[in-house]
Amino acid sequence: MYEAMKRPEEILEYRTLRQMLVAKPAGLWKVSPNDSVFTALQIMADKDIGFLLVMEQDDLVGVVSERDCARRAILSAEPLQTTHVSEIMVRVVVTVDIALTFADCLRLMHQHGIRHLPVTDNGKVIAVVSLRDLAREAVTHNAKLIAEIELERLSTTAATA
Repeated sequence: MYEAMKRPEEILEYRTLRQMLVAKPAGLWKVSPNDSVFTALQIMADKDIGFLLVMEQDDLVGVVSERDCARRAILSAEPLQTTHVSEIMVRVVVTVDIALTFADCLRLMHQHGIRHLPVTDNGKVIAVVSLRDLAREAVTHNAKLIAEIELERLSTTAATA
């Protein structure tokens, strides 16, 4: 019969961000608070993303999403080219340390009603994890488990035949 995995790092909810981010392409997409909302939207369009960090040098001062741009900037009827990101950004940012787990990320996203978490290591932002990243991790993990169960089933069937 199928034997459950025993190592915590092989159980999805205990996988750390450090383990999950190995496969994610490196790169932080960011703007400064003084950049225009138009610039932020252009970066999001060019990179096919919906979320940017707002940084002053190496310090995280906020975040901005496509939703922020639509609800706070476009609906204000102010010109996007002259509206600063600082006028629409979210200033209270929920972050997650790289040592935390898949389950911790899901819990934080659910509690705060957010889809993106900046990931920090020793206080510095090193990545962003999205709900889509977590879904991809879950699908990959479950596919691996299914393959292992199928292999075990085939081995058991062949041994009894």
